[in-house]
Amino acid sequence: MFRLTSLDHIVLRVSDVERSMDFYGSVLGCGVEHVNAEIGLYQMRAGDSIIDLVDVAGVLGLQGGPPPSPTAHNVDHFCVRIEPFDEDELRRYLTGHGVEAGRLYNNWGADGRGPSMYIKDPDGNTVELKGPPTHPYDPAVGYIHAP
Repeated sequence: MFRLTSLDHIVLRVSDVERSMDFYGSVLGCGVEHVNAEIGLYQMRAGDSIIDLVDVAGVLGLQGGPPPSPTAHNVDHFCVRIEPFDEDELRRYLTGHGVEAGRLYNNWGADGRGPSMYIKDPDGNTVELKGPPTHPYDPAVGYIHAP
């Protein structure tokens, strides 16, 4: 349905590795890149990027304090670019996976202003799904400011 296109990597501490791997695999379409279960590191391929899932009960995870919770997040949010971005189809797809989609925004991003919406992963981390820019970024002049 869509393809993630940009994010180098992000490391998320998770309380249930299998649940998180299912979310990032089934909902966002990430494949397993590498697993080092000995230290609790599970790397998921996200387009040209990696999402590292660190088990909070593993060797790495124990170094980072308590697990994420509704009042103690890992990050504010991270954004992945998807194509295509058809709001109705995307909402149906997410609902089919039991994921609540937020309202539609027209946000700035690395490649310009375009449609986006926010979802939550199983640990409460916010993931922004961002479509192609409707007002692209031009490196020669910066953002093209259009109404």
